[in-house]
Amino acid sequence: MSRVTFALVALVGVLAGALGYSVVNKPAPQTDTAAVQVMIDQAIASYDATRKPTESTPAVAAIDADTINPLIESYLMSDPKILQRMSVALDSTLQAESRASSKTAIAAMQDKIFNAPGQIVIGNPDGDVTLVEFFDYNCGYCRAAVPDMAALLAEDPNLRVILKEFPILSNESIDAARVAVLVGDADVDYWTFHEALFTSRGQVDKQVALAAAADLGLSPVSIELDMGSEAVSKSIQTSYEIARALNITGTPTYIIGNEIIPGAIGADELRSRIANMRACGETQCKG
Repeated sequence: MSRVTFALVALVGVLAGALGYSVVNKPAPQTDTAAVQVMIDQAIASYDATRKPTESTPAVAAIDADTINPLIESYLMSDPKILQRMSVALDSTLQAESRASSKTAIAAMQDKIFNAPGQIVIGNPDGDVTLVEFFDYNCGYCRAAVPDMAALLAEDPNLRVILKEFPILSNESIDAARVAVLVGDADVDYWTFHEALFTSRGQVDKQVALAAAADLGLSPVSIELDMGSEAVSKSIQTSYEIARALNITGTPTYIIGNEIIPGAIGADELRSRIANMRACGETQCKG
């Protein structure tokens, strides 16, 4: 490969990376000509460092910017869509790698995710598709997503839902989660408690959670005494362990099959993935 070709490939890679970033994150396009020239120079220097002249490979004459820049421009202008094709190919590759990584991580944590003792299960406990949600009671996006979950539960009698307490936003969230674990162990309607906390005004803390538990007939005194128990701590710690293994850093985050879905994506998107699971065993069916 000549220095010119190498530099062209290097620049296309740089520009493709920049385009890929803009496609995914959609920032305003920015170009820094000086920075690009520096990258070209660095690419050529790297090429030269690994290609020392020998008797069979004589040294290549230096090419200055006035020569190489028009060549680069001509190469790109001959087929401007090359950057778009490279970006699409890169995005497809990264998505495939992400799905493979998620599949491996979920398989390693299978029992803790889907079969943990004492976990909160609503909907049909024997449902043919399981939807897992990691949430924080003080998460605004989680609050906005509650109607989505309510709609899915109401319309889908074969949906199994696992709710994972994942308090990451505040100490008040941790206190509320501790109360919630105990409510989940009690013989009461957890979903009613869940909705009560997410429809309450202001920050959700221990007092709000205890009041909601009391409305279900539970003793707030007994619950407060048991909040610090080892069993409660272990339940929440398990959620942290799963999140760490799966690189879950925000709420809400869903798991369906082998896919980790960050963010409140809406009822329609969740519904589509659930339907795909029933159709082909994956959240994204081929063909």
